[in-house]
Amino acid sequence: MKCPYCGAEDTKVIDSRPCEGGAIRRRRQCVLCDKRFTTYERVEAIPLMVVKKDGVREEFDRMKIEKGMLRACHKRPVSADTISRLADEIENELMAGGEREIPSTVIGEMVMQKLKETDDVAYVRFASVYREFKDVRTFVREIEKMDQNPKN
Repeated sequence: MKCPYCGAEDTKVIDSRPCEGGAIRRRRQCVLCDKRFTTYERVEAIPLMVVKKDGVREEFDRMKIEKGMLRACHKRPVSADTISRLADEIENELMAGGEREIPSTVIGEMVMQKLKETDDVAYVRFASVYREFKDVRTFVREIEKMDQNPKN
């Protein structure tokens, strides 16, 4: 790291701590002129791409997951913190998977699984839109499957 005052290339780290946004704040001191300065370092992440059903690729947007879950959980006893935590879990699982392109179907299935574990009604609401239920019989079949396999 070059000193911004004298241009020397030899500096030492005096203090290092995490800060907002996942960055690391480092307090440095120049070995040559003894002046101190602060640097911020952050990991440069490669964006996660979502491959839609029609083949279009778009950058992953965590807010879409939250919005979908919020709609499914409307007037249900599921807190905003719970929804945020579930979205975090999904995002972390996707990032940890190491894949840079994820089919939207995989994300939809993950959301449905998290909702199924959290609230049955929210799960059915989300599934009805995601799986494009065409009639009441489809709802009934989905509910019957839930009765056969509770909280899978």
